Amino acid sequence: MKEEEITNYTELADGQIIKIFKQATVQLPGAERLFSHILNAQHIWAYRISGEEPLYGVWDIHQKESFEQISIDNFKRIRNILKAGSLEKQITYSNSRNVQFENQIDQILFHLFNHSTYHRGQVVTLLKKEGFEPPVTDYIILKRDHLL
Repeated sequence: MKEEEITNYTELADGQIIKIFKQATVQLPGAERLFSHILNAQHIWAYRISGEEPLYGVWDIHQKESFEQISIDNFKRIRNILKAGSLEKQITYSNSRNVQFENQIDQILFHLFNHSTYHRGQVVTLLKKEGFEPPVTDYIILKRDHLL
């Protein structure tokens, strides 16, 4: 699967979750915390790849009203990384504990997208417990429905 395809899928699936948050008239602290974490991780990895200091911490909590703009900013940065090419390039970065590591950009992106999918499932479970109909975020369904 091409990196562009998984990027499009992740952005669309995240967008399905953001729609629920935009409609919600109740507080959803657990789901908002986890979705903030998804957005933060995307932000942090994109900044690390770009060699910049991230603006957000791993567990910073954002207002649900800011989710959409953070997501837009994250995917703009991710697409710029893809356009730059050199996905096999090794980069050195420090984690949140300031321990240094080195990985290829494509490995980091694979982790980032997998991490997003994992936590989206948790968010959907929390939303369902609060009475929301779970949004469709399955890749194959979005593909069949020609949304990808």
